[in-house]
Amino acid sequence: MDENLNDSDNSIIKEDCSTDNMQSTLLILLTGLSGAGKSTIAVNLKHFLLNKNIKAYTLDGDHVRNGINKDLGFSPEDRSESNRRVGEISKLFIDEGIVVIASIIAPYKKDREVIKHIVAPNNYVEVFVNTSLETCEKRDDKGLYKKARAGEIENMTGISSPYEIPINSDIEINENLSVNESVELIFKVIESKFAKRSGCV
Repeated sequence: MDENLNDSDNSIIKEDCSTDNMQSTLLILLTGLSGAGKSTIAVNLKHFLLNKNIKAYTLDGDHVRNGINKDLGFSPEDRSESNRRVGEISKLFIDEGIVVIASIIAPYKKDREVIKHIVAPNNYVEVFVNTSLETCEKRDDKGLYKKARAGEIENMTGISSPYEIPINSDIEINENLSVNESVELIFKVIESKFAKRSGCV
C-alpha cells in the first residue's frame, strides 16, 4: 500500500472530524408554549451554527403563519396541516444540505411524529422548551394569553386548547437555563449526531 496515500487519507479523516468542517443535515424542532422562548433560542442557535461554518436556516412559526400558512386557522385540523407543511419545507432544506431550526408550538404528539417521519427519524432532533404557563403569561408581549383568558381568542394552546408534553424529546430546555446555555446544550447533542454520521466516534 502507498504510504503517502495512507497518510493523506488519515489527514482527510482528521479534517472531516473537526467541528468547523462538519456539515450534516437535520431538522431541529423547538416545541413549547407560546412565549416559551423558542424563537430566541432558534435565532441564537442559527448564528452559533453559522459561526461553526454549518449552514442553517430558521423557520419561525409566526412567519410561516403569515406566509405559506396564512390560509389556515387554529383548529386541530388546521394546526396539523400547518405542522405538516413545516415538515415538508424542512425536508426541502435538508435535501440541500441545510440545518433547519423550526420554532413552532406543535402541540400534538401525532403531528410531531408526522414531521419526524417526513424528514426521516435520523434527521430529526426534538427540543422541548419546557417553560411553565405562568412564565409564558408573564412574557406575553402580544397579549394573547390575556385575550384568551377573556374569551377573545379561541383554541389558544395552554388555555382553551391542549399542549401534549413531549415524553421522549431528545433535549429538554428548562426555563432556568440561559439562552447561551440552551444553545450549547443543543449543539452538544447535534455535534454528537454529526460525529456519529461521519464515523468520528
